[in-house]
This record gives sequence, structure tokens and C-alpha cells, in this order.
Amino acid sequence: MTMARIVVIGDLMTDTVAHAMLPLARGSDTPATVTMHGGGSGANVAAWLAADGADVAFIGRRGADIAGRNRDMELMGYGVDARLVMDPERPTGTCVVMVTHRGERTMLSDPGANAALSPDDLPHDLFVRGAHLHVSGYTLLAEGSRNAALAALDYARRAGMSASVDAASAAPLERVGAEPFLELSNNAMLLFVNTSQAKILTGREDPEQAARVLTAWYPQVVIKLGGEGAIHYANGHPQAHVPAPPVDRVIDGTGAGDAFVAGFLPPWLDKKPPAEALASGHRLAGHALNLIGARPVL
Repeated sequence: MTMARIVVIGDLMTDTVAHAMLPLARGSDTPATVTMHGGGSGANVAAWLAADGADVAFIGRRGADIAGRNRDMELMGYGVDARLVMDPERPTGTCVVMVTHRGERTMLSDPGANAALSPDDLPHDLFVRGAHLHVSGYTLLAEGSRNAALAALDYARRAGMSASVDAASAAPLERVGAEPFLELSNNAMLLFVNTSQAKILTGREDPEQAARVLTAWYPQVVIKLGGEGAIHYANGHPQAHVPAPPVDRVIDGTGAGDAFVAGFLPPWLDKKPPAEALASGHRLAGHALNLIGARPVL
């Protein structure tokens, strides 16, 4: 396993997950199981990396509240070197995740302190040659934290670090627009997208075509195809397509994409064959699908 340190900059949230027992009775009442978990795409990637044995630091912002303290201790419990700046005014970010009885997720998110992440919050000691930077797409897409993400990409480039970025989520991506996102994240060597994000960025329905278009912007692209697995393209050429292993039953899809990124990065940084990195991504994503919440069990 590589010991290249991975530095993740991203969002930190508390997820309130409401799992409906029955079809949603709109405008009325539906019985559900409601649980609270650590979340935020960036923090999830860091937690999965650490739980899987990687050396990882996480840069983010939290509120001066109990939720923030809990999230901080939780990350340290996974073994993450958590570099959280405390925001004196804003609360720790919160996301309400509604999961239908069929497992479909709808998220309502309040970024809270995440929206104020600034270039001043970046610890310079983390930006060193040989380390890798992973930027959560949410941090890049949100206007408040965008400059922090851009500064991190810039520091990484100047330090001679490799960098990856994920495209976060289809709706915020569409609000910002394809061209701006491609230009903002153009310093990254590797892009992670799912099929709906790939379509927004390229206008192509076919993931293979989308991957080809995207390698004009990034040397390497990974497209997650859900149940169909994932593909890896480099410099316009397919490197690998690894089908997803069968999953008996999906309990909760939250965090599966983050787990995939965490599984993929260490073997990829270790220069292992692309198929091996994709398989490692599927392995962790498979664990995430079997858990309620977006993170490994502490």
C-alpha cells in the first residue's frame, strides 16, 4: 500500500438520515427511522481512506458547536489528521437525507461553516512534494469556499503534488455550468464523475464518449456507472472497465461514491494497474452500500 499522504479539502456535515418505512405521504406523515451520522463528501472520502489504512489529512471548517466537536473527534477516531478551522458565527454544516422505502435519496443541505472556508484556512505544511490533493467538488462549486479550493489546487501544483477532483452532484454542477467547472478544476490530473455529471459536463449520453471528451481537459478520468461498474480513461484512450460486484441488497447508497474515490486513490497513487484501482473502489463502495450513513463503522 502506498504511504503517499492524501490531503482532502472538502465539506464536513452532520447527516440526519430519515429512512421512510412506507411510500412518502406528501404533505402528511410517514413513519421512518431517523439516525444522525458524520457526513460531507470530502470528510467521507477522508474517513474511508483512513479506515482503509491510508495516511490522510482533512482540511475543512466547522462551527463552534457540539456537532462540530463531535465531527472533529469522529474524524480523529478514524485516524484522520483533521485540520478543522472553527467558525465563530456559522454552525457546522447539516444535511437532511431522505431515503425512500426503495432506497432513493433526496438531500437538503445547509452548508453552514463550509461556505466560509477560505485560502487562509489552508495549512501550508500539508502541501509538500510526494503528497496528493483530493478536492471535493462541493468545495469548488460553492461560491463561498471556491477560492479555498482554487488556492489548494494552486499550492499543490507549486509543490509538485498530484491532484484529483470529483464533480460532487448533478444539480449544483448544472447550476454552476459545465464550462466554469471544467475551467476551475483544470489543474487536476484526475476527475471522478458519475454518468449524470458526465452528461452535464459534456452533453454526451454515452459514458465512453463523455470520457473521451473529458480527457481533453484532464489527463485521466474515472466515470462511475452505478450497477454497471466504472471506466478509467487516460489521454483519450480506455484503460479499464471493471463491472461492479453484485450487491445482495442496498441498505443506503449515501457515501458510496465517496467510498469509491477512497478505494481508488491509494492503488492509483501506487501506480497499480487501472483495473486494480477500479476494483478497489468497488470494494469500498460495496461496504458503503451495506451501511446506514455515509461512513465506515467506527
